[in-house]
Amino acid sequence: MKKLADIGLIGLAVMGENLVLNMESKGYTVAVFNRTTARVDEFMAGRGEGKNFIGAHSIEELCASLERPRKVMMLVKAGKPVDDFIELIIPHLEEGDIIIDGGNSHFPDTIRRAKYVESKGLLYIGTGVSGGEEGALLGPSIMPGGSPAAWPAVKDIFQSISAKVEDGSPCCDWVGEGGAGHFVKMVHNGIEYGDMQIICEAYQIMKEMLGMSAHEMHEVFKVWNEGDLDSYLIEITRDILGYKDEDGEPMVEKILDTAGQKGTGKWTGVSALDLGIPLTLIGESVFARCLSAQKDMRVEASKVISGPAVDKTIGKTQMIADLKDALFGAKIISYAQGYNLMMEAANEYKWNLNYGGIALMWRGGCIIRSVFLGDIKKAFDKNPNLANLLLDPHFKEIVEKAQAGWRRVCATALTNGIPVPALTSALCYFDGFRSERLPANLLQAQRDYFGAHTYERIDKPRGEFFHTNWTGRGGDTTSRTYVV
Repeated sequence: MKKLADIGLIGLAVMGENLVLNMESKGYTVAVFNRTTARVDEFMAGRGEGKNFIGAHSIEELCASLERPRKVMMLVKAGKPVDDFIELIIPHLEEGDIIIDGGNSHFPDTIRRAKYVESKGLLYIGTGVSGGEEGALLGPSIMPGGSPAAWPAVKDIFQSISAKVEDGSPCCDWVGEGGAGHFVKMVHNGIEYGDMQIICEAYQIMKEMLGMSAHEMHEVFKVWNEGDLDSYLIEITRDILGYKDEDGEPMVEKILDTAGQKGTGKWTGVSALDLGIPLTLIGESVFARCLSAQKDMRVEASKVISGPAVDKTIGKTQMIADLKDALFGAKIISYAQGYNLMMEAANEYKWNLNYGGIALMWRGGCIIRSVFLGDIKKAFDKNPNLANLLLDPHFKEIVEKAQAGWRRVCATALTNGIPVPALTSALCYFDGFRSERLPANLLQAQRDYFGAHTYERIDKPRGEFFHTNWTGRGGDTTSRTYVV
């Protein structure tokens, strides 16, 4: 074993433990530390026994065991624990050493921390790591950003442990300065929320409207995963629907219908509101989880509020085909909205994001990995200035072909009282996006009527604003024009 480690890691929970095992398997010596030092001893005597690990019982010991430039990676709970560890680490580092946050930190915190750590003469990386326990062990998607000077020192480690696509390309590359890495990971998680919700809506339609058993649904998802919808989330849904409890009954039907969340989906929605981007599908996915959490209230409401009776005569074969189209169409909308958000953030924060490269990073290892991400990379390779995925000929054609079945799914679900907030909001976005004229002219008239907020005219140049004295009782004073 080397006397000094190539990298150190703080936090031996599920992700941390599996990530260091991944690093060691690629030939690196890793120093490990955990706040509860007994966990270090357990690891060294367990999964780490006989391997190239150095166990440390203090931050000082961890940093002393590292080669220069020292690389200290944290996989700890987002928020205050990250700031606390940064303060503990800094006194034991020297100029040019690197602190890495591999948790799900909020990107504004990463922007702040990068500036602070750099002010101490050190370098900082905030990196998204996606793929869960299995990804961490076998190859995750890694999205690093922060101090550009730090990238050469960690590039080989990160790219060697990351997932690889068919041609061997690593699902890891430099994203950008400041909080760019954690921003891209946040958008990844938002898209993950959307993908999961539209799959759940398809499941509810199959179960409640088509009366399908878990085994029948398992077979449908099995077929879907071998075609255009081939993806990690479709794959695990197939497996979940086929899994039986000890009594032989489907496990999924024994799970309470309340969903948790760690906040990254909410952050994505809030960021979209801040930047003025219509992230409708992801927003509805977050709210769907919030509604699921109101279980007791929903149970009470179900006793006193009635809706339409579900039509059990709906043709199963056609509806399943339509559901596939609806899922595919909505999935493309989710990515279109997510990429739109990243583009606006790049403008706002002066990041030079490689959109095709991001699709490549998401091709393997991560939760939203799917076959069609390769088509997203091709779209941006062909047109680096592509403003929206729906304007790419390939995706335009797919959504146009999917819309008939997608519309039938939404209409039938709504008629039968089955909630499909994500599928319908995605369809409404598609219809709004392709509309030359929306009713915002009336909205602007309303704003001018009650608040003298002014409006632009279609027969005058853009940027010229007007006000009408709608009641005859107002004056010529107008509100200052501004955009929130």
